[in-house]
This record gives sequence, C-alpha cells and structure tokens, in this order.
Amino acid sequence: MRVFCDFDGTISVDDATDVVLSRFASSEWQAIEGQWKQGLIGSAECMRRQIALIRASKRELDDLLDTVPIDPGFSDFLDVCAGLGLPVSIVSDGVDYFIHRILANNGIGVLPIIANRLVSLRGEGGTVYSLTAPFSSPTCTADAGVCKCAVIEGTARQIYIGDGRSDFCVSAKASIVFAKGKLVDHCIEQGIPFYGFTDFTDLLQTFKSVLPDITRHDHVMSYSTIV
Repeated sequence: MRVFCDFDGTISVDDATDVVLSRFASSEWQAIEGQWKQGLIGSAECMRRQIALIRASKRELDDLLDTVPIDPGFSDFLDVCAGLGLPVSIVSDGVDYFIHRILANNGIGVLPIIANRLVSLRGEGGTVYSLTAPFSSPTCTADAGVCKCAVIEGTARQIYIGDGRSDFCVSAKASIVFAKGKLVDHCIEQGIPFYGFTDFTDLLQTFKSVLPDITRHDHVMSYSTIV
C-alpha cells in the first residue's frame, strides 16, 4: 500500500503555480486558464503556455516561493506514515521546482515528487522558463502533463489525497480517497466513496481511525462517505 498526495491546495495552502503566475506573468495566464476550464485545451498545454509567460529571475522566483505556506499538519501526517511503513509520494500536475522549494523551506526532506519539470534558461532578456512533461501519457483522458491514473496504476492498493480538478479522474481509480474542496463535489456527483477532510490535522484523526480496517484487508475495502 502507498499514499499518493496532490500538492497545490492540498499540501500547500494556496496553489503555488497560481501564486507565481499572479505575480510574474501577464494577465494572459488567466485567459489560458479559462480555456482549460472550458475544456478547450488539456492541462498540459495550459501549463506549458502559462509557465512560458513568467518573467522573473531565479532569485525573485525563490523569494516568492519561500512565502508559500503549507498545511501545518502535513509534517505530522508524514511522521505517522513513516511509523507505519507507508510510503508517501507527491503526485502533482504542478511544477516540480516549486514543490521542492516550498517543501525544503518548510523543513520537509526528500519525498518522491512526480510533477511537471521546470526548465530555466538564461537569455539576453533574462531568465526564460519552459515546462516538460516526463509523466504524461498518450492515453490520458485529461491530456494532463502528469497522468495521475498512470502513476498509481502499478501499485496494488492506493490511498489518494486531493482537492481539485486534477484529482477527478484518479479518484475513481484509487482504493481509498481523502477529499476536500472541489474533489468532494466531484466524488458526490460520481458516487465515489471518500473520506472528507479540511486539513491534515483533521485528516489524520480519520486516517488513524480507519487505518486498522484498511490494513486488515487485502481487497479494496467498502466504506461510507464521510464529509
């Protein structure tokens, strides 16, 4: 069994990519976001086009990322998982560099991070940013930069934690789902069983209470929705 956790809006209090774009990109990023929300483009194209709009030095980028807070209960959650021998991986359709920087600034060591890869090049006009998608899949129905369904596919049983649109598809594939935000509405609409939470302190209480049942069965457990 392995824990897979979204980052933006789940571990981080705010969406780190939106924080960066709001500060360092032209307003065009919002129009691109709108196209994605309307289903006109996939999330991979959306992210590539948005990241290319960033105009900031690496120092400016780092200084901003260092102001992005994470859920204060996440460290305790990691400690509990480590004590139980449950591996935790971050799987995000966000930006790997942003995630690494924010976690390091909050005193969290090395975790497997599966995310889009930031590339920065120094040019005459300043630093230019682009995005590559090493975890994309040609069969991804969301045209995502990170196909979360493909990421969890090789694991026998999965605990998935998320909050938003990039978690919709994978929530139907995971063995156990912890949801907040828009993911709660999606799970209700699609009839996907889930455990609701507001933050990791809240989640940890539920996690501890259901874990004996989770670990006792080799098959996918049946459980009631808790919101």
